Amino acid sequence: MAAEKKGRVYLVGAGPGDPGLLTIKGRECLSRADVIIYDYLANRIFLEYARDGADLIYVGKKAGCHTMSQEEISSLIVDSARKGSVVVRLKGGDPFIFGRGGEEAQELVKAGVDFEVVPGVTSAIAVPAYAGIPLTHRDHTATVAFITGHEDPNKDGSNIAWDRLATAAGTLVFLMGVGNLPRIAESLMKYGRSPETPVAVIRRGTVPEQRTLVGKLKHIARLAKENDIKPPAIIVVGDVVSLRETLDWFEKRPLFGKRIVVTRARKQASVFIGELARLGAECIEFPTIEVTPPLSWDDLDRAIEALESYQWLLFTSVNGVKYFLKRLEALGRDIRDLKGLKIGAIGPKTAETWHNLGIKPDLMPDEYRAEAVVDCFKEYGVKGARILLPRAEKAREILPEELRKMGADIDVVPAYRTISPEHDTGRVREMLEKGEIDMVTFTSSSTVTNFVEMFKEDAQKLKKWMASVTIACIGPITAKTAEDNGFTINLAPPEYTIESLTDSIVKHFIQQQPQSM
Repeated sequence: MAAEKKGRVYLVGAGPGDPGLLTIKGRECLSRADVIIYDYLANRIFLEYARDGADLIYVGKKAGCHTMSQEEISSLIVDSARKGSVVVRLKGGDPFIFGRGGEEAQELVKAGVDFEVVPGVTSAIAVPAYAGIPLTHRDHTATVAFITGHEDPNKDGSNIAWDRLATAAGTLVFLMGVGNLPRIAESLMKYGRSPETPVAVIRRGTVPEQRTLVGKLKHIARLAKENDIKPPAIIVVGDVVSLRETLDWFEKRPLFGKRIVVTRARKQASVFIGELARLGAECIEFPTIEVTPPLSWDDLDRAIEALESYQWLLFTSVNGVKYFLKRLEALGRDIRDLKGLKIGAIGPKTAETWHNLGIKPDLMPDEYRAEAVVDCFKEYGVKGARILLPRAEKAREILPEELRKMGADIDVVPAYRTISPEHDTGRVREMLEKGEIDMVTFTSSSTVTNFVEMFKEDAQKLKKWMASVTIACIGPITAKTAEDNGFTINLAPPEYTIESLTDSIVKHFIQQQPQSM
């Protein structure tokens, strides 16, 4: 008789919010978990690391709103493990730093359930670092203390010895203390901390919504109220706060705090999103196209079997190259069968794909659009030449039409198709309606038309929403499609590349910043 599968629990710290601060081990645990039990998270992207079919259970713990008691959460963890599941208990920050992970671990021990602790980057150190505040510094202090700003409301009195704490450490870091800030400041001053001590209150640290308020201990509570600072936030008390003026790096990035919708296909958007995020933007991944194989390979297969009859292979995208080579391999052939064929490529990325295979394209226009390719071909005298163009199932006809006018015999075959993916538009719709989107980017005509189609039920509202959004397009063809759909284009880079688009986005937002006197 087979042994019963034994469950195991991983108490995983998700870090303070920046996805890059999740540990490698934490991500590995998420990828193999059967059940993920999670609190309110600063960044829900962590849940995308879960495997297909995993149960995601929200136990909703944040200030003033608990969907489950701690006892119910502990029971849920134990019961899930007893069913033989691999369980991840995902908690913001670190599970053992004011995270009640210790209490959950004790319950697991009582129940005889195996567990591991996967530490996370605690907000206590990460958030001040992202605000440009080192918690220790040779010229300021060699001591730091971490204190909860929100003690158990059911117990009598306080476990915090304010008379000793106030002056015991050079830097004091309070977690979850915004609601108690007046009492914290009053207690520190009462027991000897100077009213002139610098204080920073940092809300939503390590993510693009980060906001930092700096003041003196004697009036920080008033400033926080006036500036409507709400949880979650970290409070830092000490002379090291003064270093923020010179060490602030996170909030000074050129795209800091900008929300940018990226409509590019998910697999192709990662580099673009990564670069925008590095520059400070909050990227809303909203792919409006998905690249898939054609409905039938027949036309492409016939063309590949007759490769020797062509003089030119012409590619207008990386996807065209990718699917052509995949089908070449599927038919038992390889790049050696391309011997003697000239290769044309539109765009540096398309050309780079061939360079990576050790093949230098014979034709690559300076301008990355079909019209420029036609001009280049004029130099070759393509009259009578047979050209194979593997491309998207639906695309502009100007290139094959112009080449035929020049006397070329061109076969256009579908190598892939772009479709509109099925996903919920609710989040983006809500953000557009509230005016919370700064920019929408379009990288092809398909991304525009599919974007509009996805909001067809809000067609009139969409034009109104988009009127207050900066619209960035990768080139004139995409821009024309956007204009035809009633959008006003704010920027289109001189080169039709992601790199040029990124540079243009940065320059645009820098120009929008108020000029200092």
